[in-house]
Amino acid sequence: MSQVTEFNDYRQRMNEKILAADNKVIKRFFNLDTNTYAAGALDVKTKEILGLACSMVLRCDDCIKYHLGKCFEEKLSDEEIYEVFAIANLIGGSIVIPHFRRAVEYWEILKEEAGQSLPAPDHAHAHGAPAA
Repeated sequence: MSQVTEFNDYRQRMNEKILAADNKVIKRFFNLDTNTYAAGALDVKTKEILGLACSMVLRCDDCIKYHLGKCFEEKLSDEEIYEVFAIANLIGGSIVIPHFRRAVEYWEILKEEAGQSLPAPDHAHAHGAPAA
């Protein structure tokens, strides 16, 4: 199973389990996250770029993978993604480098699995979970 499929399947399965607990606070938090990344004064692409840079600085590999997937859906070019990587490394410092390596690996896998063609944008955000 590919790294991308494994990540997405696990995330979906666990989000479903979490939401099935029907905890109002958790559902509202996940919904807040979903709504934050919806188009507004900033477009979805910009918000995903920000999410990726922040995730790298915070060194959250799951968040990095998630936002890389969304950036791929938003059709970022290699040049654009490497500018995001550069900003994250500058702000986060050398401690970000291991996460940067894994981000590059995941970006390459996303491109390989898509056969180098970019998917159509999916504007439904669910970093935490589907909207409740």
